[in-house]
Amino acid sequence: MSKSTKKLNKIYLDYASATPIDASVLKVMDKALKQNFANCSAIHDDAVENKKLLDNTRKDIARFFDMHSDEIVFTSGSTESNNLVIQNFKNIVTTNIEHASILEPSSLRSIFFVGVEANGIIDPKKIKKALTLDTELVSVMYANNEIGTIQPIKEIAKEIRHFNKTNNTKILFHTDATQAVNYLDMNVEKLGIDLMSFNAGKIYGPKGIGALYIRRRTPIKKIIFGGDQENGMRAGTENLPAILAFAEALKITEKIKEKENKRLTKLRDYFIQQLLHTNKLEFVGTLLNGDEKERLPNNINVTIPKIPSDLLVIELSARGIMVSSKSACKSGDEKASHVIQAIREAEYGGKLINKEVDGSIRFSMGRETTKQDIDFTLKSLAQILSKLKKWYT
Repeated sequence: MSKSTKKLNKIYLDYASATPIDASVLKVMDKALKQNFANCSAIHDDAVENKKLLDNTRKDIARFFDMHSDEIVFTSGSTESNNLVIQNFKNIVTTNIEHASILEPSSLRSIFFVGVEANGIIDPKKIKKALTLDTELVSVMYANNEIGTIQPIKEIAKEIRHFNKTNNTKILFHTDATQAVNYLDMNVEKLGIDLMSFNAGKIYGPKGIGALYIRRRTPIKKIIFGGDQENGMRAGTENLPAILAFAEALKITEKIKEKENKRLTKLRDYFIQQLLHTNKLEFVGTLLNGDEKERLPNNINVTIPKIPSDLLVIELSARGIMVSSKSACKSGDEKASHVIQAIREAEYGGKLINKEVDGSIRFSMGRETTKQDIDFTLKSLAQILSKLKKWYT
């Protein structure tokens, strides 16, 4: 068990929901809260100094993604960034496994939903087939927040560019990269995207700060009014301490990304192997949700048939193990995960097997997760399943 989990007598395996703030990031933010509190829009010396700091920090963040600094709009998080995008367009192509902050604002628009494949990955050819002369925007998340599958963003971008060139259209491409920043290539030029949402709360930075990348000359209008901050794109006093912390979190992420990816991938594969192929657990018919390899290195999402997800989460929590059954943003919704439903419907040709939907749980690892944590979780899960034997026999 890691040092922090020993101290609290808990094992945290819900990093996809929220990451703890890094000590170095907290130090930067704490200093800024005390020293850089002046409003960047004022004209006195302290404000002018903070405005320069804001501009330089924007440049630092832009370099991480190979963006221009004037292509970044700071927001309160990915949910706001996603809303800013979706509410600017009428005719949209998206998928049936997107985050609620894409799906819910889409409800008032003309939407074509592309269905995911049974392995949790979108087929770029199906995106191409969905495009029409009226399509204005395609939105496909980079990595799924529930099952961790990595989407072929570069290939989708190529299909969109080809369609635009052939039909003289200007369809834009947006990706929600919230879960991807810690682990994947984030060069926006290589990805071929026009818009991208991301935030600090998933990369060991503070909650309540995010950003939207808007490629130059992309027609986007603000949806929050009351000021001309962020180049007129987002009204409201800039949260400079959080922005400085955001930049520090990205700096740390970039430094350790390669090493951490290798470490977590090894742990992930061990976890999956133990869940699916050990005598203690395979007897319940555990299913892995999403492709085994084309997934984030920290994500393990499985279905244990017949046993309700919430029951498993509660039983694990009682043993000091923190996991999720679906996106934290929809945890209060009694419905089964729409992502799990989507891949089951694809697998069974549109026929949903309800008994398999109930028992999906997401284990998401992070920087403090150790093999000892995983072994304790596996042991605890075996004990829980033995206790709940009446549910599956």
